[in-house]
Amino acid sequence: QLRRAIEECKRLILALPEHSERQKDAVVRLIHLRLKLQELKDPAEDEPNIRVVLEHRFYKEKSKSVKQMCDKCSTIIWGLIQTWYTCTGCYYRCHSKCLPLVSRPCVRAQVSHQAEYQLSICPESGLDSQDYRCAECRAPISLRGVPSEARQCDYTGLYYCSSCHWNDLAVVPARAIHNWDFEPRKVSRCSMRYLALMVSRPVLKLREINPLLFNYVEELVEIR
Repeated sequence: QLRRAIEECKRLILALPEHSERQKDAVVRLIHLRLKLQELKDPAEDEPNIRVVLEHRFYKEKSKSVKQMCDKCSTIIWGLIQTWYTCTGCYYRCHSKCLPLVSRPCVRAQVSHQAEYQLSICPESGLDSQDYRCAECRAPISLRGVPSEARQCDYTGLYYCSSCHWNDLAVVPARAIHNWDFEPRKVSRCSMRYLALMVSRPVLKLREINPLLFNYVEELVEIR
């Protein structure tokens, strides 16, 4: 469809009066169409079915109709015309062309090696401690949004760029344990996936961490 639109646009440019406004508009449209075609070009079929990157085990997806977002570049994955991969451990999804750029290690490996929670409530150390860079991809960020907006993760307390922090909401374990607060908070993509993988693991010894909570929460009294 894009190639047909490009050919029609070329014919229109040749047919229109030279240097006219309509011809200039058609040239701009042609440029946009060509850029879109270039963006969608993908080395599809010769891609391997399995790729291993930073402990991610990526499998080439066969689904063509499902619309997903790429975890690396934050743009839509067009399954019909683009090759894409999903990590079987943490469900990180990305375009084939984004695989070499992946900077986030698989959180499934982190869960396997060190299954524990951050138990301080939003332990912020400040943007200066991060050199004003995203905690994950190291892109420059600031609270003023120039060059990129700094978004804080309520779980780690660190700041991320908008590509690594999509304002996903999750219950933060530290707030639940210390304040019995189950209000979902904004967390980074990495934290969101880690918390999702950890949610059913019995790693919190509540009697040791906050024994006083049993005096104030009826449900905990019943369980004990």
